[in-house]
Amino acid sequence: MNTLDASKANLAKKTISNISNLATIILVAIVDVALAWLAFKLFGLGYVPIGICLIIIIVMITVAFLVPKAHMFKWMAVGLSAWLLFSIFPIVYTIYNAFTNYGDGHLITQAQAIEQIQAQTYLPETGKAYQWIAYRSNDNKYLLWLKDAEGNTKLVTQVGMEGDAEIPLVSGENGIGELDAEGAPITIEGYKRLNRIEAATDKNLTNIKFGDPEHTIQVRSPTEAAELLPLYAYDPETNTFTHAITGTVYYDKEGTYTAKNGDQLIPGYSAFIGTKNFVTFINSPGLRGPLVTIVIWNFLFATFSLLLTFSVGLLISIIYGDPKFKGKKILRSLLLIPYTIPSLITILIWRGMFNPDLGIINRMLESVFNISPRWFTEPWLARAALLIVNTWLGYPYWMLVTSGALQSIPHDIYEAAEIDGASGWQSFRSITLPLLLVSVGPLMISSFIFNFNNFNLIYAFINGGPPIPTATTQAGYTDIIISYVYNLAFASGRGVQYGYASAISLILFVLIAVMSLLQFRFTNMWEEVGENV
Repeated sequence: MNTLDASKANLAKKTISNISNLATIILVAIVDVALAWLAFKLFGLGYVPIGICLIIIIVMITVAFLVPKAHMFKWMAVGLSAWLLFSIFPIVYTIYNAFTNYGDGHLITQAQAIEQIQAQTYLPETGKAYQWIAYRSNDNKYLLWLKDAEGNTKLVTQVGMEGDAEIPLVSGENGIGELDAEGAPITIEGYKRLNRIEAATDKNLTNIKFGDPEHTIQVRSPTEAAELLPLYAYDPETNTFTHAITGTVYYDKEGTYTAKNGDQLIPGYSAFIGTKNFVTFINSPGLRGPLVTIVIWNFLFATFSLLLTFSVGLLISIIYGDPKFKGKKILRSLLLIPYTIPSLITILIWRGMFNPDLGIINRMLESVFNISPRWFTEPWLARAALLIVNTWLGYPYWMLVTSGALQSIPHDIYEAAEIDGASGWQSFRSITLPLLLVSVGPLMISSFIFNFNNFNLIYAFINGGPPIPTATTQAGYTDIIISYVYNLAFASGRGVQYGYASAISLILFVLIAVMSLLQFRFTNMWEEVGENV
């Protein structure tokens, strides 16, 4: 009986295991098919990099879940897939874009650009124009009734439909109902007659060719259809376009079809241009001027922001670290208020307080000192205001960090220093600060990097202003590199320049990496000092 029960239990376990394996296979198959379909669509649209990324994810998930020896990695594969899609791919794609012309006028693939250029048409001298009425079937097939200037009418089918290109306009035949006063069918069996509003909002009509395939007719306005011809002829062998009227040839030049006289066809496409973006960044005099100012201010802003927030937070920690200080818990809680309020709200409040005409700060200064600083128009005043606001936003963080770090320093060291006759300042300089920097050094590096890229404060408080008058691009005295890159990519009057912005982002990454290495070296130095304390 026990053997029979054990056999039944084993059979049940095997059944459950088989069902679980089958469910896993079905689930993985569904995920793979969905991702493969999406990748196929992306490849068809020309988005090859993201398509390759999805193929890699399919392989990882399939191997991890379906190969027995790789089962230990199945949940890791899910995490790696998300990491690849949301972290690694954007980084690699940004690096790739830095070497392309990706931006305004070059946002699509070459196939899409060729298709859009070929879709441009013109009305030849021998071409006719017509009044039109459209008819649409339930499966989105169209008929077009036409009337020329002489009053002749006809009903034509869209190119590619079975049957003749023109349907005789005879009431009672071919499903045609009665004709109205203009000679247009009131009803057609299987089709709905579109009114002017329906026809104007139908996005398919302007893209469909009607009638004879050799002399097609297209809708080009709400009131007119015409025998249009392609304006540009494409030669795939030479990868050139030829203007149908002038005969001008347009050659592919870094993603833009350009004639010898400089005329360009729109749109272009995203193409590899090598290091051109980096060369433009380095050599352009119009860009180099504001960039020098912006880079210098970026380092100063990050450095002073770190020093001020750290100093104020440390000072408060030391003051309220005294056990004899009464009410310090309540005061500490009040001092944490800037940290609990969303930074955007705080920035906007400070912006109102610094308003030169209505702000409380200027009203106070004017009543006491008879001065009213122009915080938003004077470069150094604007920079000072930013540092004040950032200090208010950042000191609670350092107050919390340094409070905990100070408590970890043994009191025996201070007692020994006091016996040796060290003053309070000497103890702080030789004991407190070195040991504190050892524990908070990595946090100082992260704080410096955060402030180096503190876009929210710059954008919300003053939007990079006041503007630099000599700059040929949108740049301000309080802009940091990341806000300048944003202006180039999204706010420039020349349109978006994603490739150029990506190139600057790479340079920014190198700068931050170098700074991080130097700061880690600085941290190691303090660790050596701390070991000798």
